Amino acid sequence: MTEPGSTTLAGRTMIMSGGSRGIGLEIAKRAAADGANITLIAKTDQPHPKLPGTIHTAAAELEAAGGQVLPFVGDVRNDESVAEAVRRTVERFGGIDIVVNNASAIDLSPTEMLPMKKYDLMQDINCRGSFLLSKLSIPHLRESARTGRNPHILTLSPPLNLDPKWAGASLGYTIAKYGMSLTTLGLAEELKGDGIGVNSLWPRTTIATAAVQNLLGGEHMVSTSRTPDIYADAAYLVITAPGKETSGNFFIDDDVLAAHGITDLDKYRVTPGDGELTPDLFL
Repeated sequence: MTEPGSTTLAGRTMIMSGGSRGIGLEIAKRAAADGANITLIAKTDQPHPKLPGTIHTAAAELEAAGGQVLPFVGDVRNDESVAEAVRRTVERFGGIDIVVNNASAIDLSPTEMLPMKKYDLMQDINCRGSFLLSKLSIPHLRESARTGRNPHILTLSPPLNLDPKWAGASLGYTIAKYGMSLTTLGLAEELKGDGIGVNSLWPRTTIATAAVQNLLGGEHMVSTSRTPDIYADAAYLVITAPGKETSGNFFIDDDVLAAHGITDLDKYRVTPGDGELTPDLFL
């Protein structure tokens, strides 16, 4: 990956699915610190009893960090909703330079135990939602490339690891996440002549988010995780790299940092020290 040099996200426009909390919010805050314009497409209009933050509290944080924000209460599963978010983003900010496919649903149930309603939810948010937001943004990303604004699509999805253990452990979720990764693989090839960087990014370890706390491993897994900051710092390095030269990759967060000389990762640990960290899925 090429060094980003003096490139920043100042004045550039990012549209992100989700982002009201967790990893997405931290990526957006890193962009906001540069003075980026940010559209968040999220459903969290009202506080959730078990999850912190709404699209409105997220927008306030981003504005406090230095960004201009369009909070769009919408559903990435709905074609008209996403099309309206894209239209309003272009209307307000003049274009789109960066797409971040962050929204994701998770259920690790084995096939026999997975309700088809939950299977459909994961497919619609993870795979279809990433395809849809990317698809509708392509004309604007091409214009961004034409005007030298270094466009990128970044999808938060894993490397395409065909070791059967992942599909065998949680087939529904694996199909949904690998669908996101296939979107990266395909669009990188489809758009390689347009100067648009298309990449995926995945963490080496679990990240301390509400999903890890509530759905995966509780307090113990949180304590053996890294903070969302490591994902945000790695994402920033990817989307500030030259898109023409940085496309079709399935990046791992600490590999990205190491490629830029950042090897002391202690500050990203939830629990300081040398304790074992929990590896993330698909690695």
